[in-house]
Amino acid sequence: MLRAARRTVLVCAVLVALVLGLGLLGLCYGASWASPGEVLAVLTGSEHSVVILEWRLPRVAAGLVFGAALGVAGALFQNLTRNPLGSPDVIGLDAGAYTGALIAITVLSGTPAQLAGASVAGGLLVSAVVYLLSSDRGFSGLRLVVIGIAVNAMVTALNSWIVLRADLEVAIAAVGWSAGSLNGVDWADLWLPFWVIGGLLALTAVQSRAVHQTSLGDALAVTTGVALGRLRLLMVLVGVGCTATVTAVAGPIAFVALAAPQIGRRLAGAAGIPLLPAALTGAVLLQGADLLAQALLAPVALPVGVVSTAIGGCYLIWLLTKEVGRA
Repeated sequence: MLRAARRTVLVCAVLVALVLGLGLLGLCYGASWASPGEVLAVLTGSEHSVVILEWRLPRVAAGLVFGAALGVAGALFQNLTRNPLGSPDVIGLDAGAYTGALIAITVLSGTPAQLAGASVAGGLLVSAVVYLLSSDRGFSGLRLVVIGIAVNAMVTALNSWIVLRADLEVAIAAVGWSAGSLNGVDWADLWLPFWVIGGLLALTAVQSRAVHQTSLGDALAVTTGVALGRLRLLMVLVGVGCTATVTAVAGPIAFVALAAPQIGRRLAGAAGIPLLPAALTGAVLLQGADLLAQALLAPVALPVGVVSTAIGGCYLIWLLTKEVGRA
């Protein structure tokens, strides 16, 4: 136990160093390269740069916070289902949040507040449907994943129909936004989502011990005093809140929530899926994917969702191959 705790601390320290290194690289990289010394001078207030403070820093901060939020959301659902496929993008929560955002764009005026509220409502509605269907005759994590995949397919079809029925300009904007992108984010877009995500992550930290116990089995969790029904509901609400908040600002960013918890677990060598390594791994994955998105076709910046989907597809093939090999 002590050895595993030391390994987790070491892994988290390395991941924090990677997050800081990628953040510094993100502040240096752009149409014009800024040296690390120049970036540190701007951050400490010795110099002033609109490009670094108003253009690059919001993007780097969004990659860090949104990546951590997606990593935690994935960890919560994978602990809940005890299945490596139990992540928000696989079981339909991303698609539900996107449905809410599409309704806000096509029916309403599409203001940031409407996007945020509609995304959360769409994610909650889909999660409620999946959770209720999977809880029939007792909760089953495997049933939740299978039902979630089916609901995801239906909601994705609904999203395609909404886009096809929309006006051309609205449809183009919706399709572009659906790729998931950090291009053009600024501080005005981020203050409210950061506060929401900060509150959700703080609530998760308070419940982290109970969440970890649920990943080790219902019997063990009950014997240690965990109220499973209430905790599962809380995990779903926090996971949906994190996913929908990210989707409302950046669009659905696929596969970070799927891959980050498992990578963090393997690095930490933990029995369950620890939340902090999952959050830090998510931040590293999203920051790294965004840097690749900016560099691959420079000076044209790709949507980060394109890169994360490509990386996640390779990860999913590896994961499915490994699971089939075990079977």
